[in-house]
Amino acid sequence: MEESQSITNTLLIEIDVLTNRIRNIRESLKTTQNKGLKERLYYENKNIFQRVNEIYRIAEFLNKTNSEKINFSNLLIEKTKRTIIENIYESNLFLF
Repeated sequence: MEESQSITNTLLIEIDVLTNRIRNIRESLKTTQNKGLKERLYYENKNIFQRVNEIYRIAEFLNKTNSEKINFSNLLIEKTKRTIIENIYESNLFLF
């Protein structure tokens, strides 16, 4: 396995973990009334979203350096795009 494939696989695992955490944050926001908790969840989501954007930029770079049409970096780009879109779509939960 090439080094870039190893990095890509690690980032795929990380994006799965981050996506699940974002979904858990969303569910917590729906059920909690605690303003302090909502604020902490907002900042945690913001930090996670920044990391997802970083991973997206890394995936684009890895994809540019790879000449194959079907590869793991394309999958990584797709997964990060979906996470970003999902997070933007659900951003109204952070209005409190």
